[in-house]
Amino acid sequence: MEYLQIAIQSPFVWGLLLGLMIAGFIWKAGFTARRHALGENKRLQGELLDLQGHLNTQLKINASGNETLSTELAALRTQNENLRVNLASLQQKPGKAELRQLQVHDTAIRTLREQAPGFAPAWEKAVRQAETEMEAGDKGLMKLVRRVIPSLGNASTGSQATTVVAEEQD
Repeated sequence: MEYLQIAIQSPFVWGLLLGLMIAGFIWKAGFTARRHALGENKRLQGELLDLQGHLNTQLKINASGNETLSTELAALRTQNENLRVNLASLQQKPGKAELRQLQVHDTAIRTLREQAPGFAPAWEKAVRQAETEMEAGDKGLMKLVRRVIPSLGNASTGSQATTVVAEEQD
């Protein structure tokens, strides 16, 4: 025990004990920091794996969406090409010039019928009156009357056409 008292009184021992104490605190802090760092490293590794899994899932979803869009785009391109071809073929069908020529011939035939003596002028006037009545009948009240009572809508046309033919023969 004497030896212990001498050692405690020595400044070297006090310095050594103080140094060991500081080293112990530093070692404990380092050990705790290392344990905390290892736990944090494991947590970050797990989070990294989760993020990689989410990224892979997102990339798969984007790839399938892009594939769907590309197939839809290809289908739309083929449909556009088909429509372009159809439009070109429809534009080569008889156009307005032929229809205009048909109308000119029709008007000429009607004029000849009106100018020829006999039945043709009365017929042409009756046809024109019937056409105007049909056009008027396709609008408004006459259209409704024809839908509700078909014979009533046609009766007025027939009686007026008979009146016109009778007037022409007089």
